[in-house]
Amino acid sequence: MTKEVDLLSYQSNIIQQIREFKVLSEVENPKLECVWQAVEDAINDQFATTLTDNGCKRWESIMEINAKDTDDLDFRRFRILSKLNEQLPYTYRMLELQLRTLCGENGYSMVLRNNEYTLIVKIALTSKNKYSDVETTLRKYVPANIVLDVSLMYNTHEILSQFTHEQLGKYTYYELREEVIANGN
Repeated sequence: MTKEVDLLSYQSNIIQQIREFKVLSEVENPKLECVWQAVEDAINDQFATTLTDNGCKRWESIMEINAKDTDDLDFRRFRILSKLNEQLPYTYRMLELQLRTLCGENGYSMVLRNNEYTLIVKIALTSKNKYSDVETTLRKYVPANIVLDVSLMYNTHEILSQFTHEQLGKYTYYELREEVIANGN
């Protein structure tokens, strides 16, 4: 949003009527509008959500992001924000939030054994199609000195004991172990 500049309005009434000052004002107004636009762009370039084209180029060079010519400004801003979020320090609570986002509220279990430097993450069968994404995310954020154990929460006897043998007879052993069995039908 370009600011309208009118230097003549800042002058006294007597000076406003002099022809030379009118011409001088008309010449200076566009230059000051350019200055105002540059100041506004500089302010917008301070925040990732309001970056201008020049601001995006600057951040992309800093973060070594290769922008395509077909990328629009919003997509470039999104990529910069994504890269900035990757660099956030992740705590146990933030890792839980990330897993909850990827797998859902009951789509995982996570146990940290501090004395053994081990993090055990089990992904529910309902989220098993997201297994590789979850594992990639965990490998990226879990410190290197912690052993990471990622696996699926397979169906156990406790889960299957609510069904009759007749209901379970419809499934193969593989399906009983690795597929979601909701109501036995």
